[in-house]
Formats: sequence, structure tokens, C-alpha cells
Amino acid sequence: MSSSLGELIDLFSKLPSLGPRSARRIVLHLLKNKEKLIPNILQSLNNLKSSLIFCGVCGNIDSVSPCNICSSKNRKKEKVCVVEEIGDLWAIEKSKAYNGQYHILGGTLSAIDGIGPEELNLSSLHKRIKDNQVSEIILATNATVEGQITAQYIADTLNKENILITRLAQGMPIGGELDTIDYNTLFTAFNSRAEMKN
Repeated sequence: MSSSLGELIDLFSKLPSLGPRSARRIVLHLLKNKEKLIPNILQSLNNLKSSLIFCGVCGNIDSVSPCNICSSKNRKKEKVCVVEEIGDLWAIEKSKAYNGQYHILGGTLSAIDGIGPEELNLSSLHKRIKDNQVSEIILATNATVEGQITAQYIADTLNKENILITRLAQGMPIGGELDTIDYNTLFTAFNSRAEMKN
């Protein structure tokens, strides 16, 4: 095997949910269809690199900042849904269960991985609350141990603010992640959210 082929397999194997065997299959498929697939993939990656940016308000990815969600006049600006990752925002948007603003943390608190509050997009959340007319924070972190700890930490840090803090209903399965949950479950979870208490 050539070194460039090995490097490409190694690169793909570092992507989420892919191991060395899946990476080999992808690279072999690309090689078999290189005239058709590789130019399109290169063009898409160049577009991703040059035209997509992170929203300065919520952390979403778009071609403009503020993103189309943050700048929409049709969305409820007084409600902010806090999620772990961009994929979680996409899952909620597909469910059509929510019509407010978002805030993407960029992960969860994790002592094992060395991720503390400083590594998350929390200071800008506090700034948004102080600068805007936010009346409700909806904590939509995943129903994992890290997600629960992160939600509780945020609720504790915001308890002196004069806003309603809610958490998605626990009809979501424990250990479940937002981007793998069916849209009906997400819709129900949003409609039956409850206030978090200390």
C-alpha cells in the first residue's frame, strides 16, 4: 500500500464513528469512482472552507454571521435553546418543535476529558442573557451523565437571573443523543419541558 493511501485511510479513520475498516472501504470506493466523486468532494470541501463560518451569536454554522436563525424576524428571540453541538440544533429544526433562538455549547463538561466551563461557549450565553430580552433558557443537552451535569451547572449559574430555566422532558431515553432520537419524541419532549429547580 502506498504511503499516501495509508495516510488517507488514517485520516478517515479519525472521523467520528469510523474505524480503520470503514475508512479503508471509503478510500477504496473513492478510488473506484475517482473521476466522478473526488472532484465533487474537493469542491464541497473548498466551499466549506471558504464560505461557511461560525455564527458570532449562537455558534451555528452558516455563510453569514449572525446566522439565518439568529437574524430571522419570525423566531422568538426571548427563548434560547441551549444544545451541545450543531447536529443537535439540526435535529431540533427537523422536528419543527421549536421556533426560538439557539445557543451551541460546543460540548459538555467532562473532568475525564479536561473540559471545564472555560472550554464551552458559556461566557457568550451569559452575555446574550444580559444584552437581550431573554425570558426562557431551554436546556436541551443530551440525556447522558455529561449532558445532565452540564445542564445542572448552567441552571446553577443562571439561578440569580430573572429568567425561566427549563429542561427537556425526560421522555427522552437515558443515554440517548438528540441527533439519533425520532422527531415525534423530540416534539413531545419540547412540549412537556419542565422548570429546573435547585
